[in-house]
Amino acid sequence: MFENLSEKLQATFEKLARKGRLSEGDVDAGLRDVRLALLEADVNYRVVKELIAAIRERAIGSEVTRSLTPAQQVIKIVNEELVGVLGQAAKLNLAGQAPHVIMLVGLQGSGKTTMAAKLALALRRDGHKPLLVAADPYRPAAITQLEVLGKQLDVPVYAEDIRVKPADVCAHALQRAANGAFSLVILDTAGRLQIDDDMMAELAEIKERVTPAEILLVADAMTGQEAVQVAEGFNSRLGLTGLILTKVDGDARGGAAISIRKVTGVPIKYLGVGEKVDALEPFYPDRLASRILGMGDMLSLIEKAEKAFDQEQALKMEQKLRTASFDLEDFRTQLREIKKMGPLNQLLEMIPGLGQASRQLPADMTEKQMKRVEAIINSMTVEERRDPRVLNGSRKRRIALGSGTSVQDVNQLLNQFRDMQRMMRQFSSGKGRGLLSLFQ
Repeated sequence: MFENLSEKLQATFEKLARKGRLSEGDVDAGLRDVRLALLEADVNYRVVKELIAAIRERAIGSEVTRSLTPAQQVIKIVNEELVGVLGQAAKLNLAGQAPHVIMLVGLQGSGKTTMAAKLALALRRDGHKPLLVAADPYRPAAITQLEVLGKQLDVPVYAEDIRVKPADVCAHALQRAANGAFSLVILDTAGRLQIDDDMMAELAEIKERVTPAEILLVADAMTGQEAVQVAEGFNSRLGLTGLILTKVDGDARGGAAISIRKVTGVPIKYLGVGEKVDALEPFYPDRLASRILGMGDMLSLIEKAEKAFDQEQALKMEQKLRTASFDLEDFRTQLREIKKMGPLNQLLEMIPGLGQASRQLPADMTEKQMKRVEAIINSMTVEERRDPRVLNGSRKRRIALGSGTSVQDVNQLLNQFRDMQRMMRQFSSGKGRGLLSLFQ
């Protein structure tokens, strides 16, 4: 989402780094570039003005002018001020007696129904027992969509006839949750193409009837500044407790994510980072700021790995690394585990120093490569996967034909695997453990 902004900020910092000592003029010139980059990223003008003023006040002070690495000190200041704009990480307020009601609101098309399912899955993993409630009788197939998602996740869905008032449906669902020992009730409410009095009156009635612990606005990050205006509108009428930004994996310029918390004063609690039902991340301002500035996000990468990798399988892999017995079957297993973590380009962006490199790759290049490698390995016999040394010319031609690739592709994979085996021998000799150690 922040590709253009990140590239421009990094280019500005590289200019400052070449200066060595920084004068006030150098700082002002750099901040002009930062201001322009933020405005082009669709960050709210008021937010940009306040942010640049705060950065300048610190950047022309002694903490930069007396620093041995002035450019790095400026980056540190920008990072800290950016984190300040993005606010504090905020968890859901689920204190008190269950069942807790989470009310999702937003305009039509923002992704509320899918987000309700994503939230149910995430909270069930945290030990809660959620009940999804179809409270949108207006959008065609809205109830059916939620029921399909609920069945897919094995999460119960409460729905009634479309002629029943949404406030009544929500009240009945709350009673059902109390009787069924559900700890959470997630309301998928109706939206409109724009904010109107009828929608707000209906949402206000639901709020009065069920007293939600959280009222979360689901806002589409692709809409830019409009998302900020929508958030202000809902907040003034309902009193929002949090925000969820969807479609942040798209090509949005990112300004809404930076502006929305500052303008509304309401914390962002989650980011929707993909179409899959598990593509939901808690919002951490410091991690997002690091990504924007091209500094990576290793904590999020490690958390993704911990969720995706089976602990018992990881221990077996560690033993194979220690004994240098890692074969092509193990390699295929690791590829499948990595694919569970999400698109490879997104993973590369989380590794410090690789963000820019990942953006230079075609969007589907790495995914295609992984599929091609897996197809080649799948075309091998068990003997060949366990001992690639038996592969002669005729076997390679058979594998290439079976996988829809070329002998050259097969040879390239084998060469890469031999390089990896050499690394494994270094692992077994105690010289290092590599990325896999993150997954233990």
